Amino acid sequence: MDYSFEVTSETQIASIVADLREGQLGWADMSVQQRAGVLSDWADAVASNKELLQALITDTGRYFIATIELAGLSTMIQDWLQIGEEVFAEQIARQSSAPTVTYKQQLVPFEVVGVIGPWNFPFLITLIDLIPALMAGSAVVVKPSEITPRFIEPLQKTLEQVPALNAVCRFIQGDGQTGQDLIKHVDALCFTGSVKTGKIVYQSGAKNFIPIYAELGGKDPVIITENADPKDSAKIVLRASVQATGQACQSIERVYIHSAIAEAFTSELVQLSEQVEINYPNIHEGHIGPLIFDKQADIIQAHLRDAEEKGAEILCGGVIEQHGGGKWILPTVLKNVDHSMLVMTDETFGPIIPIMTYTDVNEAIQLANNTRYGLSAGVLAGDRVEGERIARQLDAGAVSIQDCGVTTYVFDGEKNWFKYSGIGASRMGHMGMLRFFRKKVLYTQSGETYGIDAMGEQPPS
Repeated sequence: MDYSFEVTSETQIASIVADLREGQLGWADMSVQQRAGVLSDWADAVASNKELLQALITDTGRYFIATIELAGLSTMIQDWLQIGEEVFAEQIARQSSAPTVTYKQQLVPFEVVGVIGPWNFPFLITLIDLIPALMAGSAVVVKPSEITPRFIEPLQKTLEQVPALNAVCRFIQGDGQTGQDLIKHVDALCFTGSVKTGKIVYQSGAKNFIPIYAELGGKDPVIITENADPKDSAKIVLRASVQATGQACQSIERVYIHSAIAEAFTSELVQLSEQVEINYPNIHEGHIGPLIFDKQADIIQAHLRDAEEKGAEILCGGVIEQHGGGKWILPTVLKNVDHSMLVMTDETFGPIIPIMTYTDVNEAIQLANNTRYGLSAGVLAGDRVEGERIARQLDAGAVSIQDCGVTTYVFDGEKNWFKYSGIGASRMGHMGMLRFFRKKVLYTQSGETYGIDAMGEQPPS
């Protein structure tokens, strides 16, 4: 289905940001409860807009996940309201190092925050930055990915139904250059995307002297110990590897399993993988959707070809299927892999499950950490104690113990990224909102004040 849009020019971006700066003054004067009320009105407008849901379905080829993306808005607003109430709680004046001086902290929101979103979860991941920024009192302008743009027009219509929000929130359309133009005009920027693009964004942020909060790619490992249950582990790994067709930054892309249970695990994983079905021709059926970005199919094929040429064996899947203009790939399990292969070193972003065996858990930890990424990881062990002991040694911002991909549905814990998987403050927990403030301190002198003559030096006569 053909679709085109008009790119937002830099002149238009400048005008939009100027309007948002005016609207932000009144928005920041509201209480966090009032802002949450306005956002709740928007959630109602979003829920009643059927065109918006259809646009997400068309862009991503997914029905179930598209409904989840929209349904999560109300819950997210309430969660950030609770955090906001704690963040904005009146701070008691504290004693400073000087006995007659007290101080308070003032939180001053950035006037306009920019958000550049990804194509894999075009609405949901945008909300992770958008909602706390708005709740903090900032105005926000969002540039979603040009690969999944259809939802922007109906979404803008929902904003227009809530004038108070429309005054401080806009969505624009464009490509990488549009993102570069946006960086020139905002006060802080959030980016979700690849490491390659993230480096460009970060350099632009430095040039314009604004903070950049970037969550980038991952090559998430899971370590499965000798004491783990191989059948249960296979179920967990399959779900964590192929959910959303593996097009999620927290997808498991590397499996390190103890050689003692590798055969049982692999046999079960292949058996389960062969039961997975694509959601074509009926989008309401099947287990996994299409590859959203057609160029991702080329990357997957290149990784599989490289692995086979270097001695890997594909046990199931491995074929890009074309149906009705889209591309799918079923769960693809590989063995005899090593770190000379792209499938073990570069982000694949598909339902590809390479399995590598080990005999000593310290070896597994070294292999898991032998990467330029450090987004998240998983450990499946005999018990939680063993799992946590290993998890504490992994270079990743979030580690799921006795599970994988917990960050898909749990957002409480603050986490930072390791290595090239991101930079800046956590987008979760209290820091997820505090990153949108400049902290200001107010010192109050309650004692006797002195002139320059009390400083021990005399000014020149």
